Amino acid sequence: MTATRLPRGSVFLVEDEVMIRMMVADMLEELGYTVAAEAGEINEAMRLAQSAHFDLAILDVNVNGKVISPVAELIKARNRPFIFATGYGSSGLPEEYRDRPALQKPFQLETLAKMIDAAMKSATV
Repeated sequence: MTATRLPRGSVFLVEDEVMIRMMVADMLEELGYTVAAEAGEINEAMRLAQSAHFDLAILDVNVNGKVISPVAELIKARNRPFIFATGYGSSGLPEEYRDRPALQKPFQLETLAKMIDAAMKSATV
Protein backbone atom coordinates (compact mmCIF):
# COMPACT_ATOMS: atom_id res chain seq x y z
CA MET A 1 0.00 0.00 0.00
CA THR A 2 1.38 3.39 -0.94
CA ALA A 3 0.38 6.56 0.80
CA THR A 4 -0.60 9.47 -1.39
CA ARG A 5 1.22 12.62 -0.48
CA LEU A 6 0.24 16.11 -1.31
CA PRO A 7 2.64 17.99 -3.56
CA ARG A 8 5.11 20.15 -1.64
CA GLY A 9 5.18 22.73 -4.41
CA SER A 10 5.79 23.16 -8.10
CA VAL A 11 9.09 23.67 -9.87
CA PHE A 12 10.06 25.27 -13.17
CA LEU A 13 13.08 23.41 -14.51
CA VAL A 14 15.48 24.76 -17.15
CA GLU A 15 18.16 22.33 -18.36
CA ASP A 16 19.43 21.84 -21.91
CA GLU A 17 20.67 18.27 -21.40
CA VAL A 18 17.57 16.09 -21.81
CA MET A 19 18.87 13.20 -19.69
CA ILE A 20 19.85 15.52 -16.84
CA ARG A 21 16.48 17.29 -17.05
CA MET A 22 14.69 13.93 -16.82
CA MET A 23 16.85 12.85 -13.87
CA VAL A 24 16.23 16.12 -11.98
CA ALA A 25 12.49 15.88 -12.71
CA ASP A 26 12.49 12.35 -11.25
CA MET A 27 14.38 13.60 -8.18
CA LEU A 28 11.88 16.43 -7.70
CA GLU A 29 8.94 14.04 -7.92
CA GLU A 30 10.64 11.70 -5.44
CA LEU A 31 10.90 14.66 -3.05
CA GLY A 32 7.18 15.36 -3.46
CA TYR A 33 7.36 18.30 -5.88
CA THR A 34 5.59 18.59 -9.19
CA VAL A 35 7.33 19.85 -12.30
CA ALA A 36 5.14 22.74 -13.43
CA ALA A 37 7.12 23.43 -16.61
CA GLU A 38 10.43 22.57 -18.18
CA ALA A 39 12.54 24.04 -20.94
CA GLY A 40 15.71 23.12 -22.77
CA GLU A 41 16.42 26.41 -24.50
CA ILE A 42 16.47 30.10 -23.56
CA ASN A 43 13.55 31.43 -25.64
CA GLU A 44 11.19 28.74 -24.36
CA ALA A 45 12.48 29.31 -20.81
CA MET A 46 11.80 33.05 -21.10
CA ARG A 47 8.25 32.41 -22.31
CA LEU A 48 7.58 29.95 -19.49
CA ALA A 49 9.24 32.17 -16.87
CA GLN A 50 6.60 34.78 -17.65
CA SER A 51 3.55 32.53 -18.01
CA ALA A 52 3.95 29.30 -16.02
CA HIS A 53 2.70 28.95 -12.45
CA PHE A 54 5.46 27.66 -10.18
CA ASP A 55 6.78 28.09 -6.64
CA LEU A 56 10.49 27.71 -7.37
CA ALA A 57 12.79 27.51 -10.40
CA ILE A 58 15.94 25.47 -10.95
CA LEU A 59 18.04 27.03 -13.69
CA ASP A 60 20.98 25.60 -15.56
CA VAL A 61 23.47 28.48 -15.86
CA ASN A 62 24.62 27.67 -19.38
CA VAL A 63 21.80 26.65 -21.74
CA ASN A 64 23.14 25.70 -25.17
CA GLY A 65 25.97 28.20 -24.80
CA LYS A 66 23.71 31.04 -23.60
CA VAL A 67 23.79 32.46 -20.09
CA ILE A 68 20.53 32.11 -18.13
CA SER A 69 20.50 35.73 -16.84
CA PRO A 70 17.47 36.94 -18.89
CA VAL A 71 15.37 34.08 -17.50
CA ALA A 72 16.60 34.72 -13.95
CA GLU A 73 15.62 38.40 -14.34
CA LEU A 74 12.06 37.45 -15.31
CA ILE A 75 11.74 35.08 -12.35
CA LYS A 76 13.22 37.65 -9.98
CA ALA A 77 10.68 40.21 -11.26
CA ARG A 78 7.91 37.74 -10.37
CA ASN A 79 9.39 37.47 -6.87
CA ARG A 80 9.87 33.71 -7.11
CA PRO A 81 12.87 31.91 -5.58
CA PHE A 82 15.33 30.20 -7.87
CA ILE A 83 18.39 28.00 -7.63
CA PHE A 84 21.15 27.76 -10.20
CA ALA A 85 22.55 24.41 -11.29
CA THR A 86 26.07 24.49 -12.67
CA GLY A 87 29.07 22.32 -13.24
CA TYR A 88 31.30 25.33 -12.61
CA GLY A 89 30.51 26.08 -8.96
CA SER A 90 29.51 29.53 -7.70
CA SER A 91 32.30 31.12 -9.78
CA GLY A 92 30.33 29.99 -12.86
CA LEU A 93 27.32 32.08 -11.88
CA PRO A 94 26.58 35.35 -13.64
CA GLU A 95 28.25 38.17 -11.69
CA GLU A 96 24.97 39.74 -10.53
CA TYR A 97 23.78 36.42 -9.07
CA ARG A 98 26.83 35.23 -7.15
CA ASP A 99 24.84 35.62 -3.91
CA ARG A 100 22.20 33.13 -5.09
CA PRO A 101 22.17 29.45 -4.17
CA ALA A 102 23.95 27.15 -6.63
CA LEU A 103 23.79 23.39 -6.94
CA GLN A 104 27.10 21.92 -8.03
CA LYS A 105 26.46 19.34 -10.77
CA PRO A 106 26.29 16.44 -10.38
CA PHE A 107 24.26 16.61 -7.18
CA GLN A 108 22.59 14.08 -4.93
CA LEU A 109 18.92 13.91 -3.93
CA GLU A 110 19.71 15.02 -0.36
CA THR A 111 21.61 18.08 -1.58
CA LEU A 112 18.74 19.04 -3.87
CA ALA A 113 16.25 18.65 -1.00
CA LYS A 114 18.30 20.87 1.34
CA MET A 115 18.79 23.54 -1.32
CA ILE A 116 15.07 23.64 -2.17
CA ASP A 117 14.08 23.82 1.51
CA ALA A 118 16.50 26.71 2.10
CA ALA A 119 15.32 28.59 -1.01
CA MET A 120 11.64 28.17 -0.11
CA LYS A 121 12.23 29.29 3.49
CA SER A 122 14.16 32.36 2.43
CA ALA A 123 11.37 33.24 -0.01
CA THR A 124 8.77 33.32 2.76
CA VAL A 125 10.80 35.67 4.95
